Amino acid sequence: MNSLPQIVSISELNRLARNALEREIPLLWVSGEISNLTRAASGHVYFNLKDESAQARCVMFRARAGLVPWVLANGQQVEARALVSMYEPRGEFQLNIESMRRAGLGKLYETFSRLKAQLESEGLFAQERKRVLPRYPRAIGIVSSLQAAALHDVLSALTRRAPNVPVFIYPTPVQGESAPAMIVTALEAANRHAQCELLLVVRGGGSIEDLWAFNDEAVARSIVASRVPVIVGVGHETDTTIADFVADQRAATPTAAAELASEAWFSAARQLNELRSAMRTAMERRFNIMRQRVDEAARRLLHPATRLQRVHSQLTMLRQRLIAAGRLRLSAQQARLACVSTALTHLNPEAVLQRGYAIVMASTTREIITDTVQVSRGDAVVLRFATGVADARIEDTYHDNAQATLED
Repeated sequence: MNSLPQIVSISELNRLARNALEREIPLLWVSGEISNLTRAASGHVYFNLKDESAQARCVMFRARAGLVPWVLANGQQVEARALVSMYEPRGEFQLNIESMRRAGLGKLYETFSRLKAQLESEGLFAQERKRVLPRYPRAIGIVSSLQAAALHDVLSALTRRAPNVPVFIYPTPVQGESAPAMIVTALEAANRHAQCELLLVVRGGGSIEDLWAFNDEAVARSIVASRVPVIVGVGHETDTTIADFVADQRAATPTAAAELASEAWFSAARQLNELRSAMRTAMERRFNIMRQRVDEAARRLLHPATRLQRVHSQLTMLRQRLIAAGRLRLSAQQARLACVSTALTHLNPEAVLQRGYAIVMASTTREIITDTVQVSRGDAVVLRFATGVADARIEDTYHDNAQATLED
């Protein structure tokens, strides 16, 4: 203090006092009861922490106050992590609160950690110990309070996602001194009745004290001993209890527990809807193709009168073609007959005789004589003309110049 001037201002004195307090006293935890609590428009919270014989003024700035997981109120017993300081403008001693927890949480965390370590050492958290959840549970049991909002959320999710699955409720308190024993009783009843294939142990969010029943050793061991697989959905996503560690499956929230339990049924229903839609589309496509085929067949299908008319028309056309073909065939045959008749006419001996020729036959045998070697001088012959016959006798025969003789 020798370096200080003889006279200092109040502002300087308060600054020196604040620096000394913050430098000499580290962050520490203090306990007390909240009183005279006010909230400023800025969001900062001002209050006193007191015990039986003293009190200290405290401030918790908005950013820090927003991290407190419950609503601060007068009369609450708390433990606060504080920086000892001074509010210089008024020279008031105050505590700047960094964080806060309810009084006694230190002991609760110690108890929680000790039980967690003990059960873990026994292998109750081991994954290989845990039971496989049924993919399609045919019945689901719920261990919860009938008044809990979590129960309503779970039932709504199951009704929406797996309405075909029956649900059995095993009511129990989920908060308070009697809750652990009642939860154990509900779990034992669910196993004894054997009505369901999967159990959901659920409770909504709250403080660590509110959820403490699920950090109870008897509850943990009852979950492990359950013959029915257990899903635990207690609190919010950030809340963790001993029951979460020993459960066959941990869910972040009660609704998430219902979703886990119904996932296969929900997926199957969605796949069924997709298959139903695909089948409907395929059937419509098939029906459309068949309708087109029917339309095409209808266009080809004729009324019997129309078909008969077409048959009559075809018969008439065939008759006409047959007549025309017959006429053409007849004309061809007639022409051929005329040609043959003409040829026969030319070949008819009678026709040759009509042109002045005669047939020479032997008088006695009537054998036709075609060569002079067949007759001799004095032979009797018969000459047949176109009209009538005549007897004749051979006067002489000629071989070499017969043609010349005829011409003479």
